[in-house]
Amino acid sequence: MKRLMFALAGAGLMVASAQAQDLAAGRAVFEKFNCASCHGADARNSVQPEYPVLAGQHADYLAHALKAYKRGAAGSAATANVRKNPIMGAFAAQLSDQDIDNVTAWLASLPGPLSVHK
Repeated sequence: MKRLMFALAGAGLMVASAQAQDLAAGRAVFEKFNCASCHGADARNSVQPEYPVLAGQHADYLAHALKAYKRGAAGSAATANVRKNPIMGAFAAQLSDQDIDNVTAWLASLPGPLSVHK
């Protein structure tokens, strides 16, 4: 029984460590692609009111949006659920699936109002 408890505790620590690494990698993606230039250094205070607040947004929603920008930049048909924006499309096209998972997890972990302020 003790061995099982130690194994579970060890597995829990490994998962927590992997999650922390993903969040650190997500922050690195945010910084590498200079997302702060539009969405603010804290991802809460965008430089223009029409730019969305990313901090605290649901990771799956953010991932869906980034993938739709990638499809839009790739010229996919509108029926493929695309988002066409030349700026976001150019950034999203450079992201790997792992980059998207990491940055969206990091953004979701930040405190935020889950809304766009105008």
